[in-house]
Amino acid sequence: MTDALKRLSDEGVAIWLDDLSRKRITSGNLAELIDQQHVVGVTTNPSIFQKAISHGDGYEQQLTDLATRKVTVDEAIRMITTADVRDAADILRPVFDATDGRDGRVSIEVDPRLAHRTHATIAEAKQLAWLVDRPNTLIKIPATKAGLPAITEVIGKGISVNVTLIFSLERYREVMDAYLAGLEKAKAAGLDLSRIHSVASFFVSRVDSEIDKRLDAIGTDEAKALKGKAALANARLAYEAYEAVFSSDRWAALDKAQANKQRPLWASTGVKDPAYKDTLYVVDLVAPGTVNTMPEATLEATADHGQVTGNTIAGTYEQAKAELDAVAKLGISYDDVVQLLEDEGVEKFEASWIDLLNSTEAELKRLAPSEG
Repeated sequence: MTDALKRLSDEGVAIWLDDLSRKRITSGNLAELIDQQHVVGVTTNPSIFQKAISHGDGYEQQLTDLATRKVTVDEAIRMITTADVRDAADILRPVFDATDGRDGRVSIEVDPRLAHRTHATIAEAKQLAWLVDRPNTLIKIPATKAGLPAITEVIGKGISVNVTLIFSLERYREVMDAYLAGLEKAKAAGLDLSRIHSVASFFVSRVDSEIDKRLDAIGTDEAKALKGKAALANARLAYEAYEAVFSSDRWAALDKAQANKQRPLWASTGVKDPAYKDTLYVVDLVAPGTVNTMPEATLEATADHGQVTGNTIAGTYEQAKAELDAVAKLGISYDDVVQLLEDEGVEKFEASWIDLLNSTEAELKRLAPSEG
């Protein structure tokens, strides 16, 4: 049996797990995935924590202690989530040390309700970095218009960042610009650029879900022939943009100061349409210097039957442009799709966070000791 995950790693793709729970930490499962499945990082988001805490086990003792202290529900959530991230970061610390900080990272997101508030996002990012207190943490900041200046400011303070919810090529270029501006600020402040890392989470499957729905509505043979192509085309053109930015004169000056490239991270790589192969957004997005964060089902599918055939992005740019042009010619607006997906992404994370707040508040009330 070939080791597809090792082959993927050998091609320069860092394999990260898109999930975290206390049970995964305490059972030894996370350590096992690192040891046996070439996992070198972990990403979390509000939906992941909502699922873990609302339906998982391992949280009751901490919730009881928090209820006894009568902390607010917001404080309780931060105590719980940062504890999980801190423990996961400790498990991944050997990877972090072995890769000189490139991998072995765990991401934690700013409160999604702050997605359109720049200064609050900056303050939250600083607080999270302080709370987790591990060098191998990435603070997740959404790539909204308000998030862009926050990215620059936070990177400028030497805090490593995972920029999330990127759907459009234009916004991705703005994210890379915000990162370089942050590095320039950090350099001017005399910080060690070699210690600052970043990834840009470019979402994949949701693009196909939305565009395929619109292609189905058109219903012609021409439209149906384009199904399942837009997401890969979009991601491949993002890699082209990455190559351009990180070979520019502006980057060269930062490179001389030992800065690290902001790697593209393929997010939302679980296939939504059962008609597509379940490894589609892994094996067709192989290129050096990338990260693929996978839900466990996708990780297992890739390990079981993923066909890794080398770099599957090189040489695809003209075809990718043609496929997005063909979608546009059918009257499907790219700008409309990507803005809708960004808005929905923020709303979904906010809804998950509110669900988490409500369920945790109920648990705190249930576990609160009676007075006396």
